[in-house]
Amino acid sequence: MNIKTLFFGITADLIGASELDVVLASSISIGAFKTVLKEKHPQLKNINTYAIAVNEAYVEDELLLRENDVVAIIPPVSGG
Repeated sequence: MNIKTLFFGITADLIGASELDVVLASSISIGAFKTVLKEKHPQLKNINTYAIAVNEAYVEDELLLRENDVVAIIPPVSGG
C-alpha cells in the first residue's frame, strides 16, 4: 500500500524532503502510521505534537489509511 506523505515546516527540515512515499504492507491507523514514521525517521521523535491531515482534512489517530491516501504532517506554527 502506497501512502504519499507531505512534510511541512520543521518536519520537512528534519526529514530533508517535503514529500516521501511510504509503503505499508496493509491498512493501518493514523496512530500506527505515526509510530512507523518515527521508526523510519527517528529525528521526528523530538516533535511531540503535530497535526495530521489525510486528503486535505484533519483526522484523528483512529482513522484507517487506504491505498493512495495523501497524508500531511503539519507541525505547530507560531509567529507575530
